[in-house]
Formats: sequence, structure tokens, C-alpha cells
Amino acid sequence: MSSTFLEEQFRCSVCLDIFKNPASIPCGHNFCLGCIKHYWDTRSKADCPLCKETFKSRPKLCVNLAFRDLIGQIKRISNNPIREKPPPRRRRSKQSSNLYDVFCDECEKEGLEQSLSVKSCLVCRESYCENHLVPHLRDPVMTKHMLTDPGTFISSHTCRRHSRLLEMFCQTDQQLVCSKCTEREHKHHEVVSIEKESQRVLSEMKKAEVDFHHLIMARTKKIQDLKESLDQGKKVKEEELQRSLQVLHVVKVAMESQQGALVEQSEAKQLELEKRHEQLNKKLNLELNELNRRRGEIHQLELIDDPLHLIQSFRSLMAPGFTHDVSQLKLQVGGSVSAVREAFSKMVDFCLDVQTQLTREELSLMTQYAVDVTLDPCTAAGWLVLSVDGKQVSVNPQTRRSSLYDDPKRFDSCVSVLGKQSFSCGRHYWVVQVGDKTDWDLGVAKESINRKGAITVSPDCGFWAICRRKSGCLSACTSPSVPLPLRETPQLVGIFLDHTEGQVSFYDAENKVHIYTFSGCAFAEPLHPYFNPCLRDNGKNTGPLVISPVEAVITGGSDFL
Repeated sequence: MSSTFLEEQFRCSVCLDIFKNPASIPCGHNFCLGCIKHYWDTRSKADCPLCKETFKSRPKLCVNLAFRDLIGQIKRISNNPIREKPPPRRRRSKQSSNLYDVFCDECEKEGLEQSLSVKSCLVCRESYCENHLVPHLRDPVMTKHMLTDPGTFISSHTCRRHSRLLEMFCQTDQQLVCSKCTEREHKHHEVVSIEKESQRVLSEMKKAEVDFHHLIMARTKKIQDLKESLDQGKKVKEEELQRSLQVLHVVKVAMESQQGALVEQSEAKQLELEKRHEQLNKKLNLELNELNRRRGEIHQLELIDDPLHLIQSFRSLMAPGFTHDVSQLKLQVGGSVSAVREAFSKMVDFCLDVQTQLTREELSLMTQYAVDVTLDPCTAAGWLVLSVDGKQVSVNPQTRRSSLYDDPKRFDSCVSVLGKQSFSCGRHYWVVQVGDKTDWDLGVAKESINRKGAITVSPDCGFWAICRRKSGCLSACTSPSVPLPLRETPQLVGIFLDHTEGQVSFYDAENKVHIYTFSGCAFAEPLHPYFNPCLRDNGKNTGPLVISPVEAVITGGSDFL
């Protein structure tokens, strides 16, 4: 029987030496009795060093006498020396009681006192102390050898199946193998030396290091950008808060001014009423005194017997001056709503002026989010005509163009078209000239909207839009629709999309008036600009929808903001 067989079948996987007093454990594996006892003494649980099966209680051990005798017989009949040097062995020395210390092989060869090794060489298959490691650090050839920690050399660099050094790498199965593995399980696989595989891994590691560096730099920059965005957002919110407080303060001052004027006007009317009361009271008291005097004289005349004197005196007492009807003398004490209405009307006008100023400021800020929108011919219904530059759309005065191929993205019944651009985040602003058109739809639409057959334009169906109809009124396309009364019908409509905040706002870009805002929207997918010039209505609605350049808005000064 060859020594190779001894190595494979009768070598302890703990000390890597031929079994001494072999003992079997419940999982079926064999170990030196001293090795398995010491192994379990150093661990919190009893498990197999090979298969890692864990036992509930520490098994009772005894020497397998038959196995020990078999090993002894094989040793006696085997005359062939071991052909391959085993890995460095863990040996016990006088200075150390640790069975798992690895000592210098060169010290042993030279008969010196054994020293603990500091490195093991995978090429030489030996372990070295500090003194005997020097050639591996200086010799040009030996510096290329692979060195490893001797504490892990035996356990991590030894094949568990064949107890041989792992000195090759199977590229087919992507695992380390020993020489015996290449003769059996990995016989026809692509196998390379550990040195070659390590060079490949080192090359990949350098590339990975560069990739990691780029990833780290990108994330570091993104963290910085996010912090700057957070700081900028905080600054913007503070400015918005201050601006809001300023506007509310201005409105509060205006209301207090109107309140003061109303109180002053009321007090003036009360003073006027009191003055009128005083005048009437004085006049009536004078007349009352005169009437009482004359009545007294009449009583005196009734006592006179001279008829001539009675007639003359009575005429003088009945002289004109007291014949007016005092029932018509009144004080107007009833309340008047005209003053309140006038004050409220002034406040409404003032607030509208404030709103116009704020809208002008909003549009001024929105110009920085201007985007170049063009129409997507692949989505245009067959009745539509698009300009070459993709900026205008109108209804084809002829019949539907049947030559267009049936594209899933194309509207087939509704005369609608989408913009090429899609927006999945951020803020975006564009302007559309509607002119004197009497019928149109404008807004945004989800990418997944239905484009075939009859379409309902509403948020529930993926549209956020406003429209004008032949009656002349504007409406928000909701269910039900919301009328949008305006002083003037817009001819230039601005659309502002804040995808992140879930808002779509519409403005009269020419008169700087806010029209309507969809807020609190959940945009779960990209949005496209949406256009519908509507049918021609017997020539009354023939004009095109024109995507116009966004012009800068000059806010100017204000007397109240």
C-alpha cells in the first residue's frame, strides 16, 4: 500500500499527521484522541472539525483499537517514503503548551531551539521565524513567493477532503483545489496556479479599486450636493416665509387703514346726526315756548268781556309761523351698508392688486425653469397638421390622413398631440399662444394615458388641463368641471409644472394673472405637455396653438409691496 494512501486515509485533519490513538465521533469522522479533545476544550460547543456537525452534548471518546492496529500494520508493510511534503505541522514545544502553534521549519532542520514562525510560504511549503524569513524578503526570486499567516496556514490552505495544500485554482468551478482534486473531481476543468489566479484577482482588485473610487467620489459629491440643496431649500423657505409675512402685514395694514376710515366715517356721521338733533331740538323748544305763551294769552282773553279787544287780540295770536307739520322732522338714524360695501370693495381692489403683483413675481421666477417644448408627430391625431419646427398645431381642413401608420402612441379619435419632452422630476415652464381660438385644451398628461377612442380629460384619467369652450368660459378639466371666471380671456397661456411638489399651474402670461392650480397631485410616472386645438367649428376655431418663447417678466416697483 502506497504512502499516498496513508496520507489520504490515515491522516488526522487537525494535526495533519498520521493518526495517533484514533478516535471516532458520532458523525463518522476520525481524529487523534488528543487532537479532538484539545479542539473541543478550546471551543464553546462540541462540533466536528470537518463537517461542522454540532452535538448536543460532548460525546464520550475512546481509542478505536481496531483502527489503531490497522494503521500500525500498514506502517510496518509500507516501505515507500512520503513523496510529497505535507504542510507545516503544528508542534508542541517545551516553551509552549499550545498544540496549534506553528514553529520554524528551518530551526528544526538546523537543530536550533524551535522558534515560533511569523510567516508561511505557499511555494516552499514551510514556515519561518523572523531570522529565517529574511531571504524571502530580500532574494529577488523568493520575494515573489506568496506568504501567509501561519495561524491560518494549515486550516485555510489545506484541502479538507484530501488534507493537501490548496495550490491551484479551478476556473470552471471557481474554487481552490489541491493536486489530488485535479486528478479526480476537477480532472477536465480549467485549472491554473494560485499565483496566476492571484495576479488576475489583483488586476481585478485594482480595477475595482478605481471603480470604487469613482463611486465613492460620486456619492461624496452627491452628499455635498444634497446638503447644499437642503441649505438652499432652507434659505428659500425662510425667504418665502418672510415674503408671506410681508404680504400679510401689508394686507393687515390696509385692512386696519380701511377699518380706521370706516370708524372715522361712522363717527363723522354720528357728529352730524348730533348737530342736526341739536338744531331741531333748539328750534322746537323755541316754538314750544312761543306756543305756550300764546296759549296763556288765549286763556286771559277768554276772561275779557270787550268783544272788540277780543277780536283784535285773537288775530295777532294766530299769526302765521307755526303751521308746518313737525311730523316730517326726522333724524336719519338707520344703518347704511354703503360704507361697508365701499370699504370692502376697496379691500378687494387692493387684494387684487397684491395678487397681480405676486403673480408677476411668480412668473418672473418661473422663467428660469423655461423648457424648449416641441410637438411629437408620432402622437398627433390624423386630423392635425404640425409645423416643420414642431411649434404649431392646427386641425387639417381636409379629411383624416389615412396614410399615417397606426402607432400605439398616436391619438386616433381625439384631435390631440403630446410634446416630445417628458418630465419625471423638477420644475418646468412653457407658454402657448391660443390667440382668439374659441375652443382648446392645454395641460399635461401621463405617459400611460389612453389614446384610442373617446377620451375623458380629467386627473382620474391622467390629464391635468384647462379648456375653453364655444361659450367663451374657461374651465378646469375636473369631474365635475370647475368654472374659471376671468376679467379677460387669455390669449397667451403659461403652464408651470412642479413634478416634485405635485402641482400644475396655469397663468394668463400676458396680463400676469393666475388662472388655476392643480395641487396635491401624485405623479407616479413621467408627464408630457398636452395640446388639443379642437375642431374648426365651421371656420370659427381655425387658428393654431403656438408654442411661444418664454419672455422675461419685469416685476417693477410697487407702492404697497
